Amino acid sequence: MSAGGAPPKRPRRPRATGLRKSTLHLDSRGRARMVDVGGKTTTRRRAVARGRVRMGRAAYDALESGSLSKGDALAVARLAGILAAKRASEIVPLAHPIVLDSVTVECELDHRTREVVVTATVSTVARTGVEMEALTAVAGACLALYDMAKALDRSIEIREIVLLEKTGGRSGAYRRGSSTRSV
Repeated sequence: MSAGGAPPKRPRRPRATGLRKSTLHLDSRGRARMVDVGGKTTTRRRAVARGRVRMGRAAYDALESGSLSKGDALAVARLAGILAAKRASEIVPLAHPIVLDSVTVECELDHRTREVVVTATVSTVARTGVEMEALTAVAGACLALYDMAKALDRSIEIREIVLLEKTGGRSGAYRRGSSTRSV
């Protein structure tokens, strides 16, 4: 009961959109739920995500020269990204735990912008996609880079974590920047 004696109001259920009801993460009462993927067929699925870590000159130069006090930041970031992808369902509440066939994390230095461009590619054969695993891999790698270089620069920016592409599944392919959702 609320202070006025009336029962507390339940949150309103979002209005239906053009999405299929089975893809909503809400039950009939508007509560969050994990989508049932048991009836879906397994298909090859792949997702690619990217993020950027921008840092000041001193931190970038130390990273580039391999002289950060904590060690090889790029190797640590790659491992952190792989581990994050494997743990995505523990971090993202409604993500399904799935077996991953492959996770790669690449860290490319962009001297002009003083950024590390982190790209993760994840693939599997499953009933659900691996977009969250790819995005989580990028986030984990970016956070590891921040941790490795923060002694030299607390103003490091983690920027632009985005899904670049995904393939497989009922919804088909997606490529960021395409004029349509499916490729």
